Amino acid sequence: MSIEINNESGAEVDESSVLGLATFALDYLHVHPDAELSIVFADVAVMEELHVQWMDEPGPTDVLSFPMDELRPGSIERQTPPGLLGDIVVCPEVAAAQALTNRHSTMDEIRFLVAHGILHLLGFDHAEPEEHKRMFGLQDEILAGFAAQERKKQRGRK
Repeated sequence: MSIEINNESGAEVDESSVLGLATFALDYLHVHPDAELSIVFADVAVMEELHVQWMDEPGPTDVLSFPMDELRPGSIERQTPPGLLGDIVVCPEVAAAQALTNRHSTMDEIRFLVAHGILHLLGFDHAEPEEHKRMFGLQDEILAGFAAQERKKQRGRK
């Protein structure tokens, strides 16, 4: 898996945790190991500019996804073909504000947004109630699975 992470935001982000989550999510979704993903952390001004340019909505947003090869999740029997998954842009400052509202850490919010962005790159959406239920259910599975994997690693280090 080729996952490139660029922090252009100036905010502190645990990039190793983001890389671990992205790797876990792509494996969980049976994405080909030769798929490419880019994750960029941007400041509020850049995020606002992208939000206006691509979504025609004012103000910054938390995460934007830019799919490239329109890959879809694979299965145990058949992975996705190799290709360019696309780009995810996350704004840590917006994530920090949302984390306060949601009563968890900024990194928990960032991991939530990265998982969310990956699902959008793979064609998931949440406009309709059934889509929302499926996407957020899968997102919860990914985050819970990654957290369990991290706990297991921590126990192994002790």
